[in-house]
Amino acid sequence: MRENYPIGKAIFQLNNSHRKKWLLLEGSALNNCKLLFQIIFLNWLLLICDSADGIKPFRRPAPNMPDVLDVPSCDACGHDAILHQIYSGRTLCGEHLAKSVRKRVSKSLRKQLELPRQKKEDEKTTILVAISGGKDSAVLLSFIHHLLHKRRDVVIVAGVVDEGIDGYRSPSMDCAQELCDELGVKLERVSYSELGFEEMDVVVEHLPNIQSRNPVAKGMAPCSFCGVFRRQGIIHLAKRVNASVVALGHNLDDMAQSVLMNMQKADLDRTLRLAPHTSTPLAGMTPRIVPLRWVPEREIHAYAMYKNLPFFHGDCPYAKGALRQRHRDFVASMEEDVPGSMHGLLHSADRIKELYAQIPNENVTDISPIRECIRCGSITSADVCKACEMMDWVRDSTNPQ
Repeated sequence: MRENYPIGKAIFQLNNSHRKKWLLLEGSALNNCKLLFQIIFLNWLLLICDSADGIKPFRRPAPNMPDVLDVPSCDACGHDAILHQIYSGRTLCGEHLAKSVRKRVSKSLRKQLELPRQKKEDEKTTILVAISGGKDSAVLLSFIHHLLHKRRDVVIVAGVVDEGIDGYRSPSMDCAQELCDELGVKLERVSYSELGFEEMDVVVEHLPNIQSRNPVAKGMAPCSFCGVFRRQGIIHLAKRVNASVVALGHNLDDMAQSVLMNMQKADLDRTLRLAPHTSTPLAGMTPRIVPLRWVPEREIHAYAMYKNLPFFHGDCPYAKGALRQRHRDFVASMEEDVPGSMHGLLHSADRIKELYAQIPNENVTDISPIRECIRCGSITSADVCKACEMMDWVRDSTNPQ
């Protein structure tokens, strides 16, 4: 399932018999379909002209049309650049982009993952890397493997949750398996049906009935159910492998979106519980780390393609209309208008956590104390966890009257 052509928001690769160039698309150009069609057509025209004897390419660019062969140079080495970091002003080739990403991920991993210097001979740290077959988790697993696989006191295990989405999950899990095979990492799987949940295809089919019977569920998108069930899947896998820590592939865009969503709802609890949990562990939960949290999505995408990692390019068919998707667009617009906005949002959340940690313990009161679900034992802020509540909704809607 390895794809040899770059697609998506990061880069287009232009090839002919004489050159190999990269064209960067950023900002509003990503949403300009007309521009994309012009670029594709011009690339096709150049290929035809180069293949014809004695025919020279006709190159009269349309108004406001970038010269697709005029590629900026890497400001570190002078080679062709593949990415422009708008927030820093730098243009980077593949090699220097890889170095930039590696530096940030390594720094985050050192800060978030506390490995004891002295351990008993048979004592090991087991890292469960939650993967999906997508670009973010592929980059995450490759980095953790590269940086830690030689340590005898570390065990790396990958885990994937099958949500039961026909035509989407199967090819992405194939990519996840391919990457694990390449790295020699064991892959653990769990499905919604194994966890006692209905598959997402069933949930989506009955969603109108669920919403009509449960006023609280009105307006909920499929992602609301899937996120809760998938979280239970990761908890299950962490217990299965006796994980010391769970590594998640959230990038800077994901983190900024979460911070904004929490601020919009004035949800201090969720802000304080954002991963990483190195200095703020949650009772009853395996600590989470997020080594990619300072790397924007487009840089991860470019890195994954530069390193030719196997990953699935498709989008979930049920993601459209989700609240996070709307925040995704809004955060992207903010970043385009004011480069560095995503970094600022995440720094704000980190500062809030730092200030909260400075409050004397006797003055700290949990707004929503953590407890165990009276039905399944999962940690929750209510008597019954959200997963059990949602599963009741699904069962009620699928049972005949």
